[in-house]
Amino acid sequence: MSSRPRLFEDVSRLAGDAATAIGGLKSEVETAVKQRLERMLADLDMVPREEFEAVRAMAAAAREEQERLAARVAALEAALKAKPAAAKKPAAKKPAAAKKPAAKPTPAPEA
Repeated sequence: MSSRPRLFEDVSRLAGDAATAIGGLKSEVETAVKQRLERMLADLDMVPREEFEAVRAMAAAAREEQERLAARVAALEAALKAKPAAAKKPAAKKPAAAKKPAAKPTPAPEA
């Protein structure tokens, strides 16, 4: 009977050592995978998340500005169409009488 508890102790110690070894192995594998992924992403020339979000915000702001300006142009075009046609065309001017150019004085002969 005394051998049986010793067997349990050995198995328990072995399991504890295996758990510790597996924990260390897990950490090493995670580190290696993370480094490999970072290298792959660097090779693919991927943009960082912060830069992507900044450009996305700029695009959203530009889109809002474009929509605002489009609405403003539409309002101005509607206002122009609402004006009477007479206000658009100024009254025609009568052509001025053609003037003849003045005669040039002739130089006096030298003596």
